[in-house]
Amino acid sequence: MKPHFITLEGSEACGKSTQIERLKARLEARGDTVLLTREPGGTALGETLRHLLKHAPEGRGMCAEAELLLFTASRAQLCREVIAPTLAAGGWVISDRFGDSTTVYQGVARKLAPADVASINNFAMGAIRPSLTIVLDLDPEEAKRRLLRRPRPVGQATDRMEDQPADFFDRVREGYRALAQAEPDRVKLISAAGKLNEVEETIWSLVSHAFSL
Repeated sequence: MKPHFITLEGSEACGKSTQIERLKARLEARGDTVLLTREPGGTALGETLRHLLKHAPEGRGMCAEAELLLFTASRAQLCREVIAPTLAAGGWVISDRFGDSTTVYQGVARKLAPADVASINNFAMGAIRPSLTIVLDLDPEEAKRRLLRRPRPVGQATDRMEDQPADFFDRVREGYRALAQAEPDRVKLISAAGKLNEVEETIWSLVSHAFSL
């Protein structure tokens, strides 16, 4: 039986968090046990690394290689502390980002050597792989408009990843599209430009088909 592990991927402001919550509600309505997690994050160590990667001033000047290692350090801890035990117990895991983010953001958008990225990423993940990955595809200009409309706590600015230049997000989008072409059985690319309910229904159809629900 396939591990009940689903990941949602995409560029900034594509709607992953909203759709993850909706998918969780649908699965729980069936009586399933569902764990939500995120990357970077999901553990005490991971959340500390998340702050460094996204918000801490000390992280603003980090090189691409350091970024790669910090993201994968968070992933290594998450896999062993959270994901593996949950799957072993028969539960569902839905993650907001996973290894494909590193393939795309650090490998494609940061232009690090693909073989090095893959080797480090595989080491971090160990035996854990998602059974289904859903990529929410969104035009970078629309994503930027959504970011500007996004409510934020008072005094909180955009984070380090959101602050990347436009061509970075063009490469991110193309990276995800290439990934969907390379692994069509696992990676499903869908438009995030539609209404929330329409995107939700498309995701549920993919999940139902993948896991024979």
